[in-house]
Amino acid sequence: MTSVSVDMPELHSGRQSSAAIITMGCKVNTFESEHIVSGLEARGFNRASSSESADLFVINTCTVTAEADRQARQLIRRTIRNNPEAKIVVTGCYAEVAPDACADIPGVDLVVGNSRKLQIPELVKNLSKVEKTPQVQLEDIDRQISFPDQLLEGYEEKTRAFIQIQQGCDQGCTFCIIHKARGPNRSFSVPMIKRQCQKLFDNGYREIVLCGVDIGSYGSDLDQGRDLSGLINRILEIEGDFRIRLSSIDPAHITDQLIDLMATEDRICRHLHLSMQSGNTLILKRMKRRATREVLYDRVQALRKRLPEIVLSADVLVGFPTESDEHFEDTIKAIDELEIAYPHVFSYSPREGTPASRIPSQVSKEVKKTRARIARNQGAVVWDRLAKQLVGRVERVLIESSADSQGSDCSLGRMSNYYPVLCEGSLEAGTWQDIRIVGVLDGRLEGVAGEV
Repeated sequence: MTSVSVDMPELHSGRQSSAAIITMGCKVNTFESEHIVSGLEARGFNRASSSESADLFVINTCTVTAEADRQARQLIRRTIRNNPEAKIVVTGCYAEVAPDACADIPGVDLVVGNSRKLQIPELVKNLSKVEKTPQVQLEDIDRQISFPDQLLEGYEEKTRAFIQIQQGCDQGCTFCIIHKARGPNRSFSVPMIKRQCQKLFDNGYREIVLCGVDIGSYGSDLDQGRDLSGLINRILEIEGDFRIRLSSIDPAHITDQLIDLMATEDRICRHLHLSMQSGNTLILKRMKRRATREVLYDRVQALRKRLPEIVLSADVLVGFPTESDEHFEDTIKAIDELEIAYPHVFSYSPREGTPASRIPSQVSKEVKKTRARIARNQGAVVWDRLAKQLVGRVERVLIESSADSQGSDCSLGRMSNYYPVLCEGSLEAGTWQDIRIVGVLDGRLEGVAGEV
């Protein structure tokens, strides 16, 4: 969870009012929160620390799981409790799918759906200090969505920046509610994305993370010939020493064209995060996923044939209704055989309004908890196996934080393949360093700079 703050003159006459934005969830939310902040700054507002008391709080929520919904409600109530005099605005995916539940929390003043969230800098000007009934700003997400109207200057972190390239998802998986919270696929324009990348590179960012709800669908709503590979090629027209990292992608969208591009362009990170979910074809079909087990293996094997050094992470959903021990074992085998070093493991939780919630053969909480632990442990085995293969190599590492900022004798960097490296000495954040990998300790590689 990240947070930033801004001042808001409108809420009090005669003095500037402070406001904080608190962000839950994904990279897309982070990107959108930064746009809200930029919109406020463009209207003359100044940032302040969100750890301080504020006159206004904007809470950008997540609804990826039932647990995320619970955390969102808890966060809203805690913010109201700690800031009883503040105006409270709730936005994001939970606000989109459950606006009444948000508005019913005592102390909430404004609920804004995803369709209008980037208009918050304008909407908050209408908040009255004496308004008792929460306002709800909600439009048909299938018809209207907020698009950025300006370029971001940057983020609090000065080494990597998120750039949203598309909005929404057309898939409608049986366990998922995000397509209802985000609407159908809508691609951002190539020129806007390229200008945003150029702006962030010019401002010192050396890693650009392309993100979205379903990035592999990029361009399917645009003119023929526009796709993710084409977009990346346009971004690579920008001259400079930076790298592109792709966020979560469906295995079915790992095309031969994308593999060829990654294999021939060293500015694309040697890392992919797969939206895998399961390693069993029957469960994947019941989830209404695009890729079967066979497609998953085919795409990863094609990828590794051209890029044997690539490191994979993946979303893994355990305990889906009807998942047997044999089905789950296929997932564990996939983590091991496909070498998923970072399995991002979720336990299935029923979501009201989704088809999967109506399947009678639900898996018990105890079984789901056990399977989640096993999946994470298998990922740790793969991570350690791959990490030990890196010892002795010299790798180009992007330093993310210096020793001074960490309060230690080491700086922290990250390789193209996503492995974190703890480097001896104080190295400047945002710089490239050639690091010799000398060991593995506590989930990080140990490295020494200057030894080629």
